[in-house]
Amino acid sequence: MGLSIEGTEVLLLVAAIVSMLARRLRLPYTVGLVLAGIAFALHPLGGEFHLTKQLIFNALLPPLIFEASLQIRWKELQKDLPVTVTLATLGVLLSAAVITLGMHFILGWEWTSGILFAVLISATDPVSVIATFKELGIKNRMQLLVEAESLFNDGTAAVLFAVALAATAGGTVTVVHFGTSFLVTIIGGIVCGAVIAGLCLLLAGRTQDHLVEICFTSISAYGSFLLAEHYHLSGILATMTAGILIGNIGFLGIITEKGREEVEGFWEFFAFVANSLIFLLMGIRMAHQPFISLWIAAVLAIVLVLVGRALAVYVCCALFSRSKVKVEWPLQHVLFWGGLRGALGLALVLGLPPILPHRQELLTCTFAVVAFSVIVQGLTITPLLKKLNLSPASESTSPP
Repeated sequence: MGLSIEGTEVLLLVAAIVSMLARRLRLPYTVGLVLAGIAFALHPLGGEFHLTKQLIFNALLPPLIFEASLQIRWKELQKDLPVTVTLATLGVLLSAAVITLGMHFILGWEWTSGILFAVLISATDPVSVIATFKELGIKNRMQLLVEAESLFNDGTAAVLFAVALAATAGGTVTVVHFGTSFLVTIIGGIVCGAVIAGLCLLLAGRTQDHLVEICFTSISAYGSFLLAEHYHLSGILATMTAGILIGNIGFLGIITEKGREEVEGFWEFFAFVANSLIFLLMGIRMAHQPFISLWIAAVLAIVLVLVGRALAVYVCCALFSRSKVKVEWPLQHVLFWGGLRGALGLALVLGLPPILPHRQELLTCTFAVVAFSVIVQGLTITPLLKKLNLSPASESTSPP
């Protein structure tokens, strides 16, 4: 069974039940969804649901990015923009270098396969990060840094991935070509988001109907994403830009007060639906991966991803240790352990050409890293926050 209307309804029913159980058991919602997906896939009546790059990119990713961006305040983001950009560029490059070297020299993968895997798995996934921090109820600088980095680093990962694919296909890659592609992808994505959001805000200012206002925000979210992707630009940066503009300009008077409440409620529900489908489908697809036969590669991939992430976070944050935007040690630990992987990496690996060397190993290692990330890191992030006195619960119980 494909992801039809009937199939979607079944998955949403499972998601609703899992949400209720996870809340009672005090487990992260995303972990519960992945485990439910695995159990669902192993059940004889579970059916067959397909997780594809097109489904993630074109249907489920835009609402998640847009809903998160609506909550970002530009003044707060502006303060930490140097840290965010450094983590999203230099951090991704450092992480990718560690993973590439490890997969090549230890497992003997070709350079192209190692680079492709390193790039698609180095970027922290905004879907996983946003879902986890929403569940934890965190709304401070830590949330801003983790979410903003995960949104921004898609630009770096997308360019590196495109360059690596071009090299695999026999194309020539130069420093000038890489630099040009990087700038065009980033700037082009931002421009697409700004243009679409600007047009929608211009039209939204001429109506008092909250349903029409919701419609315009939907056009901003999907229109900016699809326009950018059509021209091979960063769709996530386009949607993120649109969301920030709507949240910072539209909510200051262009969109009515009732419209703002309805828009926020609509996108909160839409994000819940998208998250539910993504993590359930992740679990279903994970259940069919040959982890046992490829366990050495899978374990090595997990270790290398953790080492690469640690190097990226602690080196990049060290650059700002004597500045006004210094990142304290407890927050650095959260950035390291909270750098979850998920839908973005899966979407990229699912779109790899079938003839690529080690494609099955790439697929299995990606799912292994995502499974470890969502389940192990997802289950331990809350205890870590309490240990570091960074969670809302620990703050409320700490002595004055």
